[in-house]
Parts: sequence; C-alpha cells; structure tokens
Amino acid sequence: MAEPRYRPAARLLHWITALAVLGLIGLGLWMTGLPIGLPKLQAYAWHKWIGLTVLALTVARLLWRWRSPPPPLPPAVTPWERQLAPWGHRALLGLLLALPLSGWLMSSAGGVAIWWFGLMRVPDFVPRDMGLFTTLRTLHHWLAWLLIAVLALHIAAVVRHDVMRRDGIFRRMWFSGR
Repeated sequence: MAEPRYRPAARLLHWITALAVLGLIGLGLWMTGLPIGLPKLQAYAWHKWIGLTVLALTVARLLWRWRSPPPPLPPAVTPWERQLAPWGHRALLGLLLALPLSGWLMSSAGGVAIWWFGLMRVPDFVPRDMGLFTTLRTLHHWLAWLLIAVLALHIAAVVRHDVMRRDGIFRRMWFSGR
C-alpha cells in the first residue's frame, strides 16, 4: 500500500513557496552588493514584492494546514525524527512569516513605500524612524541567515530520507509517484 501523501494544494503551495524563497535568497545576496542606482532599486522592489507574496503564501499554507492536516509519518520514521520534524516545520513556517514581516516593517520605518508589483500600495505599519529601521534591518539580516540554516537542515533531512533511507518521505510532497 502506498504511503499517504500531502494533498495537491499543499504540494503546490510548498513548491511555489520553495522556489520563491530560493529566488529571494539569491536576489537578497546579489542585490546587497550592487552599487546605488536603478538596478539596485529594481532588485529591492522585486525582493519586497516576492517577499510579500511569500508571506501571503505562508498564511495560505497555514490555513490549508489547519483545514487539512499533514498525512501521518511513515512507520520507518524513527522516534527522534517524529519529535524533531514538527519543530523543523514550525521553525520554517515561523521564519517564512517573520522574515517578510520584518522586511515590511523595515521598509515602513525607513519611509520607503512598497507598491506590490506596482499595483497596490502596501500600508505602512510603523512611522518613519531611522533607529527602528536600523534595528529591523539587522533583524531581517539575521533572520535571513537563520532561514538559510534551517532550510539547509530541511534539505539535508530530505536527502537523508530520499537518497539514504529511501523511506518515501520525499514522495509525500512531490508531484509524481517517483
């Protein structure tokens, strides 16, 4: 009998979010090294747009997860993995909320309006305050590195399960039955 899988909506939200986050990490690392100018401003705008999209996707994922809980873990998963897996997912989802929110608040505190994909002005949640901006920029920076670390652990766990143990964990979230 095949192991239970995540529903298609959960898989789609996961992979769209994953691609967006990987793009954001690359864009974030690249854009900070650009000289001041139009390309840097455009890169920051795209980073903010995609970041807010990740925030919306993460809220959708949490709502979907509440409505449709994940399938049970396969019997081959060890007791310590059963204890650790939910905490890893909570850390990822928490960071996928905290990181875009810190960026949004940072832009607000810096007095930089965000126009989501140039279509809709995103409201500011805090008044312009350069001291707060500096604090939020530091927070955003460290949250990004923490996300990279947690994401690396997540990917390492997937590789361990799929390549080394071949226990079906990856198939639960992948589109085909491979």
